[in-house]
Order: sequence, then structure tokens, then C-alpha cells
Amino acid sequence: MSSRFKVASLHIHPVKGMRAVDVTRAQVEPRGLAGDRRWLVVDPAGVFLTQRSHPRLATIDAALDGETLILATDAGASIRVGTPDGAERRRVVVWDCEINAAFAGKAAAKSLSAMLGEEVELVHMDERALREKASVWTPSPVPVSFADAFPILVTTTGSLAALNEDIEKHGGDPVPMARFRPNIVIDCDEPWAEDHWSQLKIGDVILDLVKPSDRCIVTTTDQKTGERMGKEPLASLARIHRSTDPRINGVIFGENAAPRTLGEISVGDNVSAVD
Repeated sequence: MSSRFKVASLHIHPVKGMRAVDVTRAQVEPRGLAGDRRWLVVDPAGVFLTQRSHPRLATIDAALDGETLILATDAGASIRVGTPDGAERRRVVVWDCEINAAFAGKAAAKSLSAMLGEEVELVHMDERALREKASVWTPSPVPVSFADAFPILVTTTGSLAALNEDIEKHGGDPVPMARFRPNIVIDCDEPWAEDHWSQLKIGDVILDLVKPSDRCIVTTTDQKTGERMGKEPLASLARIHRSTDPRINGVIFGENAAPRTLGEISVGDNVSAVD
């Protein structure tokens, strides 16, 4: 059965863990939305850093100006980093994946280290930086950026409304959608409808919804200040939306998606959801 909705908003995260950029249109590529999570902060050993261990990442704006990445803090510090030519490379690790990424250079590493207060490096996912996600959720490996799991994260307005209703019922403050760091937000009044969708069609783009998104401490982090805000929304999700799939242990919000066909999508586009 098919239902029709609209794209409520689109978001990219140029650097994994840093602030999101709201966009009105986006190109869907094999690795996800163009410009999404193609840059990564790593420690000196090449291990990826996220808001799980470094919530301060949420205090840094990350924007793309053509081939230049611009990083800025609310205090006024800023860095401009050109896309590296890929001559110098780093072996980096994201979960169980090793990636041969392009090193953004010592100057960028020094400036970003000053922003974060510890020694870090910045790398870029160019065409040579291959990463594929092999799992029980897809019949074959899926190309992916530096994202945690799959190329695109889809959420819905109805599920956020249901979640916030429960949070407020138990005396808490509602949370914004930004806490979940989605790429595509669908305007859909029915809570948790996405749990039952197998596919989305947005114009010529077809997305396979391959895995529910299990959530972690990042959702408790204010996406402007980097401050941990308590137990919500995890506490409410534990009450109303725990995983019923034995392959996922914990709470879920949103769906991971992999592109079947590519193209451009825009805010306001019609969406056909297939159960």
C-alpha cells in the first residue's frame, strides 16, 4: 500500500558531529546527500570522533563554499580549508571500517585542535576513500559516507510530535528534530508510520528503508551548545518506542535509508511511501 506525504526539511552535516546545515534542495548520491558527512575529525591514531565522546563538536558551524569548508565557533574563531588534493592520506577508522581518507593538512589540524582543546586531525572522503557497509540489513554492501550506519537518515514530524507529547506528559521539555541529526524529514501526521515503510519515492529518487535507527546519548545533546540536557529523549523513547527487532537492542527513532535511484530532491516535494 502507498501513502503520499511531503518533504518537510532537508539537512546535511558537512563534518560528522558538527552543526547541521539546512538546505532547500539536495542531490542524492550513492553515499547519501551531496556534502553530507564527507569530512571527519579523528584523533592522532586516526579513530573517528563524534558527539558521543566529544559533545563540543556541536558548538562548531560547518559550511561548504564550493570546494572550501568553513568552520566557525560562536566565539569568532574560524578556519577555511580547501578540499585536499588527496596526495597525503590517512588511515582512519569509523566503527569497524578502515578508510583511506585524504588528509586536510597540518595547518587545518593545528587550527581545529585549538578549537577543540586537544590534538586532532581533519580528513576528507574523496573518490579514493572507499567505504561500504556490509550487514544483515541489505543483500549487498552499500556505499556510505562517514555516517554511522547508512547513507541517509529519514525521520517524520508525526513521530517527533508523539515523542514530545510523552516527554511533556512526564514533566520534561520538548526536543527539536535537530537532536536526531536527520537528512530528510517527512511531513507525516501518523506517529511511527516510518516503522512500516519499505521504500520512499521522491520525484525520480527511490530510497530503500533498510534499518530502524537505534539512538544514543547524542540525542540528549543540545546541538548549539554541546551541553548534555538530561535523560530526554531517551527516557521517553524507552517508554514508548523500544526496538522489537532482536537484532537491535535499545530505542529507535527514524529509519536508515539507501538510495536505489539518484537525483535531486527539494523541500516541499511529494513523497510516496510504500509499506
